[in-house]
Amino acid sequence: MELLLIVGLPFLGALLPILFERHGRLACSLATAAAPLLALGILLWLAPRVFAGELLLVSQPWLAQLGFNLSLRLDGLALLFALLILGIGLLVILYARYYLSEREAIGRFFAYLLLFMGAMLGVVLSENLLLLLTFWELTSLSSFLLIGFWGARSDARKGARMALAVTGGGGLALLAGILLIGHIVGSFELSVVLAAGEQIRAHALYPVALVLVLLGAFTKSAQFPFHFWLPHAMAAPTPVSAYLHSATMVKAGVFLLARLYPALADSELWFYLVSLTGLTTLLVGAGMALFQHDLKGLLAFSTISHLGLIVLLLGLNTPLSNVAAVFHIINHATFKASLFMAAGIIDHETGSRDMRRINGMWKYLPHTAVLAMVASSAMAGVPLLNGFLSKEMFFGETLQQHLLGSFSWVIPAAATLAGVFSVAYSLRFIHDVFFNGEPINLPKYPPHEPPRYMKIPVEILVFLCLLVGMLPAYTVAPLLAVAAKASLGGVLPEYSLAIWHGFNLPLAMSCVALVGGILVYVGRQPLFRWYAGLPEVDARMIFERQVQNLVRLATWLTGCLENGSLQRYLSFLLIAALVLVASALAPLPQLTGSRGLSPLDGITTLGLLVLAASGLLTAVFHRQRLVALLILGVGGMLVALAFARLSAPDLALTQLVVEVVTIILLMLALFYLPSRTPSESSSLRGLRDVVVAGGCGVMVALLVYVVLTRPYAGLAPFFLANSVSGGGGTNVVNVILVDFRGFDTLGEITVLAIAAVGILAMLDGLRLHNPTCDPQGRRWAWAKNPLILMTLSRLLLPLALLISVFIFLRGHNLPGGGFIAGLITAVALALQYIASGVAWVEQRLPLNYQRMAGAGVLIATLTGLGSWVFGRPFLTSAFGHFELPLVGEFELATAMLFDLGVYLTVVGSTQLILTRLGKLSLVPAASKEIH
Repeated sequence: MELLLIVGLPFLGALLPILFERHGRLACSLATAAAPLLALGILLWLAPRVFAGELLLVSQPWLAQLGFNLSLRLDGLALLFALLILGIGLLVILYARYYLSEREAIGRFFAYLLLFMGAMLGVVLSENLLLLLTFWELTSLSSFLLIGFWGARSDARKGARMALAVTGGGGLALLAGILLIGHIVGSFELSVVLAAGEQIRAHALYPVALVLVLLGAFTKSAQFPFHFWLPHAMAAPTPVSAYLHSATMVKAGVFLLARLYPALADSELWFYLVSLTGLTTLLVGAGMALFQHDLKGLLAFSTISHLGLIVLLLGLNTPLSNVAAVFHIINHATFKASLFMAAGIIDHETGSRDMRRINGMWKYLPHTAVLAMVASSAMAGVPLLNGFLSKEMFFGETLQQHLLGSFSWVIPAAATLAGVFSVAYSLRFIHDVFFNGEPINLPKYPPHEPPRYMKIPVEILVFLCLLVGMLPAYTVAPLLAVAAKASLGGVLPEYSLAIWHGFNLPLAMSCVALVGGILVYVGRQPLFRWYAGLPEVDARMIFERQVQNLVRLATWLTGCLENGSLQRYLSFLLIAALVLVASALAPLPQLTGSRGLSPLDGITTLGLLVLAASGLLTAVFHRQRLVALLILGVGGMLVALAFARLSAPDLALTQLVVEVVTIILLMLALFYLPSRTPSESSSLRGLRDVVVAGGCGVMVALLVYVVLTRPYAGLAPFFLANSVSGGGGTNVVNVILVDFRGFDTLGEITVLAIAAVGILAMLDGLRLHNPTCDPQGRRWAWAKNPLILMTLSRLLLPLALLISVFIFLRGHNLPGGGFIAGLITAVALALQYIASGVAWVEQRLPLNYQRMAGAGVLIATLTGLGSWVFGRPFLTSAFGHFELPLVGEFELATAMLFDLGVYLTVVGSTQLILTRLGKLSLVPAASKEIH
């Protein structure tokens, strides 16, 4: 329950900022911080158990047959990331309270931030891979909202769209990879998957699954060549950048690699793909960061470089590479969050992020300058700061690998080169911003220190950089140990977090990086001139151009396939079905099977002939719409009789009532259409249609014949045997709908309600003229509401409602149920509208059909959720038999509540459509029938 609260509190708290925004920014910020603060308290309360080596698991079965359970886990790795998400998240909330201006919707911003925080917590705490994937996609959606928060700006919209497209595409690849892993292992539970590493790596599908999972991780963590989206996400407000780049969005990919390390690593394919991708990203990010003039752009490319460093470590097959990766995740989160916040302060106080203009800030922002310089030094790997420790460990691990054989020296050399650039761009951040002369044409001048509380988050993070750098064994060591052990999934190797390890090669590499970085920065002008001579590449414009090309291609394909002709669409569909069925039947040695056909009696034969004739006549008279509708109604009634003849009373009742509702609906629609459809098909097209229709008819007949002449095992025996014992009802059809396949029914009524609301939205405000005469010029009757029909309909209403209640109550054990009862009620109400008019009925029956349909879906959903309270899977029904005096024994089942939801949804949705169609004819016309 505690883990559920940790994940759920940010989602629940997302409403508070919007509610408290009207009470002022302080109240809104405090309300925002309440949920993550409580979640952090719960996490800290559970932390001692994790440090003691306990694995905390909670699991709630949901879609058990699909392997999708609501399972959460808290181990060392999850604890580390959850602490970063909640801790830095709280600091970002405090920071954002002062960063955002009074004109901005701070409540909406905080709501988005909490949604994103909850999604990230779901990712790191998920025990089920499918649940992890669900939260993974939610992080993409919520980050899209955060990056595009300033929606009036083009760069914000484009940056958000680019981030969503790239990470969303990676999410699809990750979905495929997870499904393959589940197929290999037979489970999506992490505990099972992590223990089946050898089984996964030995499987033939392992390379495919690995590549798909890596695509998901690399796109999320901006690894080359998918790194281009991250710098353009800088269009987001700085609090968002600080949060996404330090502890959340981009760390999700490296978290996934660390989480699945025991299952997917320990193979050459893993080591080569991961290490070389990380190495390339490390160098590209470090090199590009030096040449950025935008302050946040420099930090963005440095984030790419450091993420590449972490990925490279996870790809090295060395004893301490995983430990070093986890250590750098911690250190990078602290110094990068503080640097982004410092950059935000500079932007906030000067109005610019251009390092060619914001010079000499030491004079104006001395406190901020000290904080930023310490954080930059940590990023550069200066001794006595946390970045130095993890970078030295990184250098040491590059010396231990042998991935490239005799060329393995390339990796430590490249790592040292990246360290050189890291020092150079960190030095540029310090010198160009805080020294290097006076500021040039600042939008806000003179700048000054921000409000006191805006600097507190930066101070806390910088203090952690110092504390971890000087006292690692007393600060970060326990957390690093449990996190690295959880990532490795085995015994933790021995290592030391001492500040001084003596004179060794890693220390020499650090010294080379420091000295080389200083020299590169001092001699940067030739490098800048060389970089300026390179062709300018705008990743955003390239991406937008490719998107436009894709849109044009889709438009061309759509134009080829969809020309507005319904005949063409149906012909494509029917021809495809014809080819598929023919290809399936072709291998059969003979069409006739071993089973004989059931004999036909005269009545059944006559009904089938009439049914066939009605279908044929509908096609013949289809241009006369009213005639075709009447003939089609005959076919519908015969289908209902066929169901009754074949002992399917539930289906017969449903078909009968559906037929009535459909006829009413079509009559309302046809009222505004011409009575005759003009002929538009050529003789050649008519011949094509006859050939396609005839071929499909023959093929379907053959398919039915093949199926009926062969023995088959259906599901009917299972449902017949378990209907009473499992669902508490003797009406098997209703038990299937509300119990065995209740999830399908819930989806169907949800779609019905959505369709009704969609039709309402499309017809809202539409007014059509009434036709006043038929095609022959004869005027319609003036009496809109005949007296006899009005009188009879009012007498029939209570009787129909009584029948509806009777059909509803008996549906669990006899033919009936919520769907049929709802349709009967809908027909009874529709009759009142037809007989007495819309205004008369609405005056006497002021029913809100939108709320009725929504209430139906809500009741059905809550019925399914109620089973969770008793520890049962979603939509599990319960029933029991009770005794009352005078009444006797009777049965109560929770499925009746679900059926009530179905009933209300059917009534509300049907009436919403019918009444809206009936309200279209409010403007009379003096002309003849509209053609």
